[in-house]
Amino acid sequence: MLNVAICAPSAAFAREDADRVLALAAAEFPGVRLHFHPQCFLSEGHFAGSDAARLEALVECANDPAFDAVWFARGGYGAMRIAEDALHRFDHAAQDKLFLGYSDGGTLLGGLYRQRFGHPAHAPMPADIRRAGGEAAVRRTLAWLSGDRSGAEPSLDGKPTVAFNLMTLAMLCGTPLMPGLAGHVVQVEEVSEHLYAVDRLFFHLTAHLGGIAGLRLGRVGDVPENDRPFGATAEEIARHWCARHAIPFLGSADIGHDIDNKIVPFGLAR
Repeated sequence: MLNVAICAPSAAFAREDADRVLALAAAEFPGVRLHFHPQCFLSEGHFAGSDAARLEALVECANDPAFDAVWFARGGYGAMRIAEDALHRFDHAAQDKLFLGYSDGGTLLGGLYRQRFGHPAHAPMPADIRRAGGEAAVRRTLAWLSGDRSGAEPSLDGKPTVAFNLMTLAMLCGTPLMPGLAGHVVQVEEVSEHLYAVDRLFFHLTAHLGGIAGLRLGRVGDVPENDRPFGATAEEIARHWCARHAIPFLGSADIGHDIDNKIVPFGLAR
């Protein structure tokens, strides 16, 4: 039996959605036992409880030897406010755990990978159950936890790889949470940003990615309509900034804020 702790380092999660995830897991994945921390259902402003409450829940889940994995309930925003303090408090019980999530959870995945702590992976989260057809995304992570690797991002090819939300990774640059990515394939995706903002993020990010093996672009979805056309697609933007910094552009990646989001274990696939 694999025991999985679920906490919410960012925004709050609904109990009815937790019940749907629990029911799916019980019906189809009897070898995975999910434990939603009560903190998931707290709400304080934008967040799933205060910074202190989110911090304590994350540290409790990571350091509890009864759990094999920590799954972030959802993204939003908030993990950045507690990540450094949390990582300083993780102990030996967290060392071999899986840590799964994406979007704002990439803040923690990046910090963990920098410290070579645990086994971070970009993966669908319980909150994906709310999307139309979102059971498929949740099922993908539950299958991965059960040992089924069919949900892996298909371009994984033996090179160390990481996957992030573009905004999240750009914000990590220059901070104590930014991992060293030389020799890595870096996959990025984005959602709900104007194309001029995507361009601005690539301007900043690519200046910090010297020495990487290449960049793959996931889906850039729900782009807001601007008052004038930007004049370049998301792929053209990525290609432009990669060329400016001599970063190989390797094509597409099957990741994004959607139900088809695939799993990318950080480093070498395992």
